[in-house]
Amino acid sequence: MIPTSGWRRIAPVLATTLFCVIAAWGAGWAVERRTRTDLAASIAADARLRQGLLASEIARFRLLPLALSGDSDLAAALRKAPGATHALDLKLERLARDIGAAAIYAIGPDGRAIAANNWHTPRSFVGRDYRFRPYYNDAVRTGSGQQFALGTVSGRPGLYLSRRSPNGGVIVVKLEFDRLERQWAAAGGLTWASNGDGVVLIASRPAWRFAATAPIPAQRAAALRSEVGIAAFGPSPIDRIAPARARTTGSRDTLTLGSTAPDTLGWTVTVAQPDGPAIDTAIRTAQIAAGLGAAVLCGLVWLARTQARRRRERTSALEAAVVERTADLRREMNERAALEARAADLREGLRQANRLAALGQITASVAHETAQPVAAIRTYAATSEQLLDRGALDDVRENLRAIARLTARIGTVTAELRGFARKGTGAIQPVPLCEVIEGARLILKERLSRVAMTMPVIPPDLNVMAGRVRLEQVLVNVLQNATEAIEGQSEQTIRIALTVGDETVTLHITDNGPGIAPDVAARLFTPFVTSRATGLGLGLVIAQDIMVDLGGALRLAPGQTGATFEIEMKRA
Repeated sequence: MIPTSGWRRIAPVLATTLFCVIAAWGAGWAVERRTRTDLAASIAADARLRQGLLASEIARFRLLPLALSGDSDLAAALRKAPGATHALDLKLERLARDIGAAAIYAIGPDGRAIAANNWHTPRSFVGRDYRFRPYYNDAVRTGSGQQFALGTVSGRPGLYLSRRSPNGGVIVVKLEFDRLERQWAAAGGLTWASNGDGVVLIASRPAWRFAATAPIPAQRAAALRSEVGIAAFGPSPIDRIAPARARTTGSRDTLTLGSTAPDTLGWTVTVAQPDGPAIDTAIRTAQIAAGLGAAVLCGLVWLARTQARRRRERTSALEAAVVERTADLRREMNERAALEARAADLREGLRQANRLAALGQITASVAHETAQPVAAIRTYAATSEQLLDRGALDDVRENLRAIARLTARIGTVTAELRGFARKGTGAIQPVPLCEVIEGARLILKERLSRVAMTMPVIPPDLNVMAGRVRLEQVLVNVLQNATEAIEGQSEQTIRIALTVGDETVTLHITDNGPGIAPDVAARLFTPFVTSRATGLGLGLVIAQDIMVDLGGALRLAPGQTGATFEIEMKRA
């Protein structure tokens, strides 16, 4: 039995220990809940970003079959013109190499391939029958089709996009996602995209492809296996222990899940991050800090009742703890700065992907713009040959001058398109505003030809501080949205106004469309918010980021009818 004097000596020690334990436990519990919430929000945002990158990758190829379906070489090959098939083979081979497509091939009305990018290889698609493929039958029946499946020749999975041509043929483009899977793996965590039945199609771990993450009825599973071209689905690599938590099969490590809403293909992107290390580290840090704080508090009380030497020793211990904690905080700050730099790189990559997706949408416009000059050049060349035979040299010279003017026009169009495709360098310098507006109008010339546009005369010496390519991207995005907003209107008009101040220059772009709903307008510059069923919801977000980087602003202005966007720039 401990005497009363002994209890008096050990009671303060026991009370201090109990207080520190309670403080550490309470801090750990609170930090665990907050860390789980923050981690879930971060993973959900990461999932939306990775889905945006997937959508941008698909958008780069989606309009390619449409552009190729009206190609003159394809029409000639379907007519079996002499040498046309070989010319189409060479074009498809060059196009697949330049844009990075896994395969591009043309199918004749009888369902057999007549030309392909791999025409010269032993595994060529030419002559193979594709009538069993759903993407071919859908294109013949409805005009277009799409299917994710294993290649019958290559055995590699990919997304097939098809389009029927006016001559009864079908053009097919296949894209594979190996590069995207490597990017997902390098970004950290586990990432996979699954279809509406829960079958994994794309994954940062390739071994997870075609695993079923949810039970599938037998009849539906058989149809899916036949469509994809596999014998059986793999077992689920994920064991769920809660709606937003899971474990990989055979592991005890827990994961926090973040999923997106299904995209236009019906695919859902899921990101999983191990939460054990992050949460354990946060809990330990909080418990150490709370326990240290409690110990410091008790120590201060004890120091007030001890001698000066004891007080100096305790102060030295506290200073050492503060130095250690400061070093920890400095490391955390450096890690956060590295994460922010990586996020900036991802945003810049998304801006470039948005520019490349926009190039697919304006391909038809550029083809239309250059088709007439090319046809005229061909006519002038044929006429010049006849005039040479007659000895009419003056007429031949006039034809050659006309050909030079037409090639200059084609060069102007392709130069604008090439400049728009390049990634912005980030340099900000004085840029003539009139040249930026003319460049954007040239890129969108076909779309704007159907619109009544009014705009003031822009002085050629009016310069703004910007990067020309990035400012053109903003203007193309706003004008393209305006043309899409007024589709279906009896009178389609776009009005551009100019306000010039001492330090700023502002463009006001107004359309006569139905306007933007208040609930959408309030979140218009939030990622993945759009008023169009086919919109991705990233264009205005990227455009606003560009204007902020340029020291300006992009905003939606209030108006009675239609929508008005204001682009504010620094005056040079």
